[in-house]
Amino acid sequence: MIAAMIIVFVIGYLLITLEHPLHMNKATFALLTCGILWTLYALMGNDPHIHEAIVMQLGDACEIVVFLIGAMTIVEIIDRYGGFSFITEHINAKSKRHLLWIMCLLSFIMSAVLDNMTTTIIMVMMLRRLLSDQKDRWMFAGLIVIAANAGGAFSPIGDVTTIMLWMDEKVSSFGLIVNLLIPSIVAMVIPVFIAQFFIKEGKMQTVTRLADKHPDIQERHPHLSKAMLIIGVSGLLFVPVFKTVTGLPPFMGIMMSLGVVWAVTEFWVKHFKIDSKMGGRVSSALHTIDMPSILFFLGILMAVSALSEVGVLTAVADGMNTHIHEPVLMTSLIGVLSSIVDNVPLVSACIKMFEGIAPAGTTDPYLINFIEDGLFWHLLTFCAGVGGSLLIIGSAAGVVAMGIEKIQFFWYVKHISLLALAGYIAGIAIIYVESLFPFFLQTGG
Repeated sequence: MIAAMIIVFVIGYLLITLEHPLHMNKATFALLTCGILWTLYALMGNDPHIHEAIVMQLGDACEIVVFLIGAMTIVEIIDRYGGFSFITEHINAKSKRHLLWIMCLLSFIMSAVLDNMTTTIIMVMMLRRLLSDQKDRWMFAGLIVIAANAGGAFSPIGDVTTIMLWMDEKVSSFGLIVNLLIPSIVAMVIPVFIAQFFIKEGKMQTVTRLADKHPDIQERHPHLSKAMLIIGVSGLLFVPVFKTVTGLPPFMGIMMSLGVVWAVTEFWVKHFKIDSKMGGRVSSALHTIDMPSILFFLGILMAVSALSEVGVLTAVADGMNTHIHEPVLMTSLIGVLSSIVDNVPLVSACIKMFEGIAPAGTTDPYLINFIEDGLFWHLLTFCAGVGGSLLIIGSAAGVVAMGIEKIQFFWYVKHISLLALAGYIAGIAIIYVESLFPFFLQTGG
């Protein structure tokens, strides 16, 4: 039966990677895979505590799902009030090379606070107002994907996989930033520095205001755009502080932030008489968040949990420890794999595979890599995030850019993949060098 579960998981995974050719949302396959795996596990009849196991696993998965719902809703409401346009209106580039650096630096910073997918949408849409040549836009979009993924790697709330590792206490907020900030910057700067020499110089016009989903709010109440940007971003930044101070899970902090945003928008709707058609309420924004993606995360996390319960992941971890036994090589391979398949289930599997490998107080030189803020977890955070840039289908940011600009898969491989690989390898090398110095080793939880 365990062999059947592995076969089902592999088939489900393959169908997920083929969602575009099959014209079916990947959430469909994730939920089906999840349901079939737990059914097969139940039919094995070897675990009398299966009900307790599935409830416990569901609780862990729902922590991430609830966090995503809150974060995505806050980002959506900022967008509805024109908060992101407030940023783009103040960008002024003198040349294409200058624009490339501005766009990539802004993508890097924004993805650390928001998420790489939202950041990529905003930046790629802005490109359509600035560059008329399609190949120029493709080059810029590819570099934006790299910058957004790199920016999300060092921030506790910058990427779904980073959130997962942070919430599972494999990395701490402070340890993550201290250890991964420099490698993430390098992973962005090296590709951009090389790419600028392939871009023909040309004068740029001042950026004009972008068209929003709900322009009436910004046009009639422009003072609210900046206010909502400040409130929303402050709410997102509050989450890691809340977790550090209280020790409570991050989803509780994001729920509090959403509550504040909800109260503020309700007051604004009544005080400024904002029409319901403008979509200024959180209740309206909830209808437009990406629920298929949230259900995909739920399905794939629970599918991986089923394999964990039957011991498959433990066996894989033992195999990697026995045959590879090198954190840098293991995580580097995982990062490359994340460019082919979704990094969410990969990271989920790694968490379950290696979470109990290092006993408390261990002094073993190898096992110490697996304690909180150990070398393995920092490398995994970086590799799973930045490794997704190696192929355009390897990250949510890449898939979004591909959809908006119709970027061809093999064009990306030819023009962008090697740039991403250069930054990826350099970042891994820096993380390893950092681990040799006491300052970085003492930042862990």
